[in-house]
Amino acid sequence: MNPILKNILAVIAGWIGGSIINMGLVQLGHAILPIEGVDTNDMEALKAIMPTLGGKYFIFPFLAHALGTFTGAIIAGKIAATNKMKFSLGIGVLFLLGGIAVNMMLPGPTWFAILDITLAYLPMAWLGGKIATK
Repeated sequence: MNPILKNILAVIAGWIGGSIINMGLVQLGHAILPIEGVDTNDMEALKAIMPTLGGKYFIFPFLAHALGTFTGAIIAGKIAATNKMKFSLGIGVLFLLGGIAVNMMLPGPTWFAILDITLAYLPMAWLGGKIATK
C-alpha cells in the first residue's frame, strides 16, 4: 500500500478507535455513576451541574480521555508506514484539542481540567507510541 495512504488510514483508524473507547467509557460511567436528576444528553444541564459534582464523577471521564487516546495512539502507530511515534503523538494532539474544547464547553473543577489536560492526552499518546513501535 502507498505509504501516504497508509499514514492517512493510520490517523483515521486511530481517531475512530480511540473515539469508540472514549465514548464507551463515558457511557459506562453514566451507567455506573448516574447524576441524579440530570439528563446527560442535555449540555446545558451538564454545564450547570459540573462545578458541583464530586470527584467520583470525574473518574470515568478521565479514564475515557486517557484510554481513548492511548488506544488511538497504539492503533495509529501500528498502522503508520513511517514515523510511527509522530503519528501516535499526532493522535494525542488531536484528542488534546478535543479535550480542551470539552473543558471549555463543560467547565468542571479546575483540578480536573489541569489533571485531564496534562495527563490524559500527550503522556498517553507517548505510551501508546512506545507500545506501537516495539
